[in-house]
Amino acid sequence: MTTPLSVYLPFNREVLGADFEPAKRGGGPPEARGLWLLVQDQQLVVASDGGAFRLPEGALPSGLEPAVKEPFWLGTLRGAPCFTAELPKDAPLPEGLKLETLLPMRGTKLPDDMLSLGGMAMQALWWQNTSGFCPRCGEPTTRIEGEWGKRCPRCRYEHYPHLHPAVIIMVRDIGDDGDRVLLARKAEWAPGRYALVAGFVDNGESLEGCVAREVKEEVGVDVKDVHYVGSQNWPFPSQIMLGFVATYAGGEIRVDHSELEDARWFPGDALPNRPSRHSIAGYIMQHYANPRRT
Repeated sequence: MTTPLSVYLPFNREVLGADFEPAKRGGGPPEARGLWLLVQDQQLVVASDGGAFRLPEGALPSGLEPAVKEPFWLGTLRGAPCFTAELPKDAPLPEGLKLETLLPMRGTKLPDDMLSLGGMAMQALWWQNTSGFCPRCGEPTTRIEGEWGKRCPRCRYEHYPHLHPAVIIMVRDIGDDGDRVLLARKAEWAPGRYALVAGFVDNGESLEGCVAREVKEEVGVDVKDVHYVGSQNWPFPSQIMLGFVATYAGGEIRVDHSELEDARWFPGDALPNRPSRHSIAGYIMQHYANPRRT
């Protein structure tokens, strides 16, 4: 597996390539006209066009003015300014527009480029909503020129968009009688859905240490030979998923039922209903479940 994983996973900006330039410098065009990434309850406002989706373009769609006070300039896509704004849950949509979920686990139908733009919009809006005041002294913050970050005019404290690292791990056991993979499920998932063990990185912890700890805590087994395989931006609301494969090193499965409903071994060539291709979990399960073919 030598192909860079990030290029082929939605929510990673690499999907857009050179077509997109982020608006780190702040400011923005003098007039809010261009492509609109309007988010309502983790759904993107789109127009249907012959079975495909397109973003509203031009001025802010008529009728949404009361709901959109300060649109945020996200960047430029193929020369077109991209603006984003969050709509209240009860805001009605103008005729011709509809909502499409951004969540893979809810069966999104959006193409990868729209998912990546929508994910960046969600993260930008989350940052705007959580960075208006200095976390040290409470003073209203201002944008740092040339950066996404904010600065406090009183105490001069600077802070930047928060990205929370989490590891996601496939545990493999390679044996003479066949290869198997350890998968887990949460109670709220769809029936029959199993996926990978995952968890957030603790303060002072290495990524490899987090892999070993999360696997031990959630399913009770030990691992070795931890290898990084790729990453995915996960804007729900602001995570970076760091994918690993590890080799089973011993122990019996003991499920932490405060985190999981079940965990069990599956043959590497007969995995259950797995996550969609939109997630790094689905990618790893598809490409790394059979170690002899990796």
